[in-house]
Amino acid sequence: MKVLVVARPLFPSLYINNAPFFSPHKHLLSSQASSRTSPIFSLSKHHREKTSTAVMATCIDTSQISQDPSRSQNDDHAYRYAKHCRPSFSDRVSCVPFNRNQEQAIHTRSNIDDGDDADVDLWLKMQDEARSDVEEEPVLSSYYFASILSHKSLESALAKHLSIKLSSLSLQSGTLFELFMGVIVEDQEIIKAVKADLIAIKERDPACISYAHCLLNFKGFLACQAHRIAHRLWLQGRKVLALLIQNRVSEVFSVDIHPGAKIGRGLLFDHATGVVVGETAVIGDNVSILHNVTLGGTGKMSGDRHPKIGNGVLVGAGTCILGNIKIGDGAKIGAGSVVLKDVPPRTTAVGNPARLIGGKENPFMLDKIPSFTMDHTSHIHEWSDYVI
Repeated sequence: MKVLVVARPLFPSLYINNAPFFSPHKHLLSSQASSRTSPIFSLSKHHREKTSTAVMATCIDTSQISQDPSRSQNDDHAYRYAKHCRPSFSDRVSCVPFNRNQEQAIHTRSNIDDGDDADVDLWLKMQDEARSDVEEEPVLSSYYFASILSHKSLESALAKHLSIKLSSLSLQSGTLFELFMGVIVEDQEIIKAVKADLIAIKERDPACISYAHCLLNFKGFLACQAHRIAHRLWLQGRKVLALLIQNRVSEVFSVDIHPGAKIGRGLLFDHATGVVVGETAVIGDNVSILHNVTLGGTGKMSGDRHPKIGNGVLVGAGTCILGNIKIGDGAKIGAGSVVLKDVPPRTTAVGNPARLIGGKENPFMLDKIPSFTMDHTSHIHEWSDYVI
């Protein structure tokens, strides 16, 4: 069977990542288009003659596409798009514009299913997750289309989602979107950190069922990314705007991070409600922080007055770390602790005031990175005779 495929989409606004995506919503298409029986529209003779010089079209033998021995049917990217456009469509019709590099493009997209986060294009993975969610819950199709499937990049989707979340009656989402998008595009380190945070949350939090779920629903992740934008504005001297974003994040997400604070990559703010981070605080890479954690000052100092959290640190729920002190790399702070002094690397501090497990002279040394293991209760017998 041969079909006519038009290289230029009939609906440019629905053209995503070099492959046309057709929303399952009938209202997204015009009344004329919605009356057609296939997303690959047949053209009248007059229309074909009119567009022959302006639009490049080609006939593809779809039987050969489906019979390629080097690619299984389940890994065939074109087939997945055709099935999404028409679930009942039994033939293998390509929805991808014909090009000489089609084999390579399809092979690249098939890597999404390999499960190796280091090699996965997160944006393509998130789009696949969004389509799967829409199939499971069609009532959310408009929401997913507006939040993920209508965007060409993770940068755009994140900026749009944050702008909607942080907007108010006097602060329009369109204004915020333009601001956020400009900052993210200007500083590519932000989007690299965003991807590292997504991977970290997916790996460490068993409640995170997908990257798309994290982007849309995890307020700790969203608060962290909003802070990255505010911090960039702070460094540019746009302090009034940065403080406004901080205030909106605090009101919407109940997370209060001063735009002057420095944070690393691969962060997990688990639950995140009640997290407070002071102006001169520093948080390293691959840190996990639970809810109701305060990285604050002692209340009697100015200047550099907030904690410095090393790489790979785990900070338990309800912890207060006060003053210009250092929490060493790979250290663990138990839930409910009040930390007023430096904590050496790879040690565990618990209590109010916090003390090192094993004692100051010979503290117990952790052999694994606590922010990765998320182990909050090991070695509790070393310091407590707590019983029920």
